Parts: sequence; C-alpha cells; structure tokens
Amino acid sequence: MTAIRKYKLFIYTILAVFLLAFAKPETTINLTQLKKSIEYKFKQIDGDFALAFVNLSDSTQKIMINAGETFHAASTMKTPVMIEIYNQSAQGKFKLSDSILVKNEFKSIVDGSNYTMDIGEDSGDTLYKKIGQKVTIYDLMYEMITVSSNLATNILIELVNAKKVTASMGKLGAKDIQILRGVEDIKAYDLGLNNTTTAKDLMIIMKTIATNKAGNKKNCDEIISILKNQKFNDIIPKYLPKNVKVAHKTGSITGVHHDSGIVYLPNGKSYVLVILSKNLKNFDKATDEMAKVSKDIFDFMMQI
Repeated sequence: MTAIRKYKLFIYTILAVFLLAFAKPETTINLTQLKKSIEYKFKQIDGDFALAFVNLSDSTQKIMINAGETFHAASTMKTPVMIEIYNQSAQGKFKLSDSILVKNEFKSIVDGSNYTMDIGEDSGDTLYKKIGQKVTIYDLMYEMITVSSNLATNILIELVNAKKVTASMGKLGAKDIQILRGVEDIKAYDLGLNNTTTAKDLMIIMKTIATNKAGNKKNCDEIISILKNQKFNDIIPKYLPKNVKVAHKTGSITGVHHDSGIVYLPNGKSYVLVILSKNLKNFDKATDEMAKVSKDIFDFMMQI
C-alpha cells in the first residue's frame, strides 16, 4: 500500500469516527406512533384518561389526548394557588415572610356554615400541631405543595380568594380551569361544586411557569424550586433516571390520580407533561401504567 493510500485510509477512518461520534441518532418512533401507543395503553386500563405533552424547545411537538375534557382538579389546583400567592405578593398585598394564624375552621361556599378539616384525610399532618400559632405564608405554601397539606391550602385560599385564582389563570390562557373553593367542603362537593381542570389548562399553566410568564423570573424560579421538592413521585418521575429533575404537582381523591409537571433533561431540553385520570377501578395499577406512559414520553424526548 502506497503512502498516499495509507494517508487517505487514515483520513477516511478519522472522518468515520467523527461522524459516528457527532451524528444525531435516527428517531425510532415519531409523535403519531407515540400517541397511538399511549392511547392503546390507556384503553387497557379501567378508567378515563387525558394527557397533554409539549416539548418546550419545539412547541410543534405535542400530544393532546382528551386534553379538553373536564376532570376534578384534586390537588393540582394548588399550583394555581401558589402562582396567585406570588402575584399578590408582587402587588404588595403581603410579604411571603408575613405570618398568619393557623386555624381549622372554614366556611362552606354553599351556605357559609362552618366546617373543619380531618387530619386523617390530610397528607400533610404536621401543620395540625401548630393550630393557634402563627406560620409564615411561605411555609404554608411550601407545605401546600410539597406534602399537599389541605389545611395549608384552605388558609391560603382564604388569603388570596378562589375567584382571583381562577381569574389569574384565565389571564395566563387557562380558560377552563375553575377554582371555586378550598378542600373538604362536603356540602359543595355533594352539589357538584368542585374545582375542575383540563389537561390542556394545566399544560398551559406549567408552560407559563417554565417560560417565566406566570410572574417575574425570580418568582417563577422559586415556584419551580418548590415544585421540584414534591414528595409524591408515583407518576411522572417514577421510572425516570435520578438525574432527571421534575417540577410537578400531583393530585388524588377516590378514583382519581393526576400529575402535572415540567421535566428537565440532562441535555438541557425540557418538556411539560400532564396526565389526568378518573373513574379508576384499580388505583395502583392505573398509577403504574401512567408512570410507564411518562417513561415513554421521556424516551421519545431523549431520542430527538
């Protein structure tokens, strides 16, 4: 082999190695296929589902399945409440460091009659030890999101007003979500007066947080930081690698399990995913299948 041929072979080898190292892998599944796969998985579970997904780097890449269908919001409504707390704080109505009294007596939106919260029905039970004491607004908000404290939620909704929360979400583009009341207002529940949402609206809300449109950048960064400390991780984060950060808020009541969040990938990309469910016959099985759907979305994002 001549020196020239050896040199050419060397150059071709280097070029091949370079191309292999930096070539973008082919997409093994497209959005249409992914949507069909998710729809098939949902059909295998007893219950009703909705999903909204959008790639924050390319908003044309999205999947919407029953995204306009109304669901009981459960605790996903606590994210809009947090946004409104930051909004009103920015308007100078109060400081997050201000302290307010922890109480366990609230008024039904039906007739104004009093009701109390049941510690046995609340996933955040530590706050009950502080009834009669003062706690900062920030600490109440942190409990409301991270451990989904219903007691903290009702105190904070009284502070900011449920109607104002709904109005603020409408201004962000979430036109269908309705925040009517606090939690465990049984008289309202019996009359069907519930907080409701759609997957599309929760996607819009999470997207505004991720893109600093739910408030100023500092406030949105703080909101994301709190959402990343979520203690309930059975759906969106469950099957994702540990180095993937998820800022999210879950929600569950009988036959209902939701998750809504922003997923931050190690490669710098991010996306919003909302999965809602209702009429579940097997809560644990449905939860696990929704977590697998989240992994499918993650795998898609990692290949593009």
